[in-house]
Amino acid sequence: MKLVRRQPSGKLCRDISQASLIERVFAMRGINHQDELEVGLNKLHPISALKDIEKATELLVDAIINHQKILVIGDFDADGATSTALTVRAIKAMGHEQIDYLVPNRFEYGYGLTPEIVIEAKKFAPALIVTVDNGISSIKGVEKAKLLGIKVLITDHHLPAKEIPDADAIINPNQGGDTFPSKNLAGVGVAFYLMLALKLHLQKINYFSHNKITEPNLAELLDLVALGTVADVVTLDQNNRILVEQGLRRMRSGNASEGIKALFQIAKRDINSAVSTDLGFACGPRLNAAGRLDDMSLGIECLLTEDPAQAFEYAAALDDLNIERREIEEAMKTEAMQLLQELDDEKLSGDLPPVLCLYKETWHQGVIGILAARVRERYNRPTIIFAPADDENNREIKGSARSISTIHIRDIFDEVASCHPGLLEKFGGHAMAAGLTLEKSRLKEFTQAICKIVNKHADETTFQEILHSDGKLNEEEFDLKYAGELRFAAPWGQNFPTPNFDNHFTIVKKQAIKNHHLKLSLRPKGLERTVSAIAFNVDLQDWPIEGTEVHLLYKLEVNEYRGIRSLQLLIEKRLA
Repeated sequence: MKLVRRQPSGKLCRDISQASLIERVFAMRGINHQDELEVGLNKLHPISALKDIEKATELLVDAIINHQKILVIGDFDADGATSTALTVRAIKAMGHEQIDYLVPNRFEYGYGLTPEIVIEAKKFAPALIVTVDNGISSIKGVEKAKLLGIKVLITDHHLPAKEIPDADAIINPNQGGDTFPSKNLAGVGVAFYLMLALKLHLQKINYFSHNKITEPNLAELLDLVALGTVADVVTLDQNNRILVEQGLRRMRSGNASEGIKALFQIAKRDINSAVSTDLGFACGPRLNAAGRLDDMSLGIECLLTEDPAQAFEYAAALDDLNIERREIEEAMKTEAMQLLQELDDEKLSGDLPPVLCLYKETWHQGVIGILAARVRERYNRPTIIFAPADDENNREIKGSARSISTIHIRDIFDEVASCHPGLLEKFGGHAMAAGLTLEKSRLKEFTQAICKIVNKHADETTFQEILHSDGKLNEEEFDLKYAGELRFAAPWGQNFPTPNFDNHFTIVKKQAIKNHHLKLSLRPKGLERTVSAIAFNVDLQDWPIEGTEVHLLYKLEVNEYRGIRSLQLLIEKRLA
């Protein structure tokens, strides 16, 4: 473990010693000018930069004008759910009622536009299939749709393989030849841009005036964009920060969809002070629970309904699923730790494999991604958790991978596939998260292959855990005012992280809570005053006694209890 204090790389403040806390934090995130913090919609990258955007809108316009059925096929995660709901709501708002959606059940059909899901789609009699948050790897599915006489418009953001589907149009900022400045749009961001382009096209042909349709305000859908973007953990570059901040502002002003209001309510979060962490840790997991354990249609219906009572019923059902998901995850985590303990003593002393590949017949396919993240966090190794794929012959297993910043896991999968043709049935994803399918009998072969390839790329620093800090806080900065300013200063998230600080403290008082958490009273070194702090999910036996000096990495937080707001430090790591 190594602590790295961020250094100012941006030019927002010239003299860091004279800068305010907010200025220091932004300078350490490479902000060079105040314009980079602008979050007005007029600062968004232009729609026209997306490759094939005109071809895509023509497909949609043709279907709308000719009153043809459009079928949206989504993904079973929060990004897919928000993408689906946004597309359906936007097209209906443009006066076209001939639209429906279909989300593959992960346990029956797997991911994406498979030939099997196209056969199901045929029952809806669509003229046009629009994929959202999937499709860029659906070569066989597109072929099947074309054989059935169905046009296909793919919207996706995942990295394409060498071969892409022969769709009628593809909107994906990561496809070859695309000049869109940001490659970090989530699936819901891509869908939002497409709906903006569709509205512009319909305006040009006077569709709204001719049909006496009120032009929709698509900004009303930005709460969905914000939720999907944060939940999918994509990089929050300026374009994504604009989308997220605008969505959060709608939530805080009371203009969110009934489904998102209900998700905040069931999670006991105040939507009037919504921030990105609420989306990532409260709303997103509850929405994801539907796709992990049941059917994501439940989550989509929650986001589609305009009835507050019905929305709350959906949110309550999602909350129940999330509780069940946590119980399954906890049991699987215990089993995973036991499997790791079966490694020999030499490996347990620190020489772990470069990639951790774990599999049990009883593991739940819907929870393996979360488990992979938990194991990755503990051991700082790329981790792939496998579960049965539920195929007819019980021949295949599915793996969900979570990686570390130094290993691009999707590229590693590509290299494994190139070096070992036929080993991977299919794969896809991003740098930090990916999925794959392979024959159960070849798991050992795969494990050896991927470990060999990762070892080839690794050096002595690859697996070193790096913790980042924005430096020490001085006496006056231990204040509720600064915690509040940081909370709303920006939509914090992936690659634009919530500020962390590190100081030395003396433990004045500590109290165990629920056997896993610590409530603390700390005195910053050199100061007389104390500050409250909390540490979640810690080894209580590992913490020193009262009176001991500790070096802590922490966040400034606002704690609200019974209407009283106070400063609280959220402990991220005990450094020494």
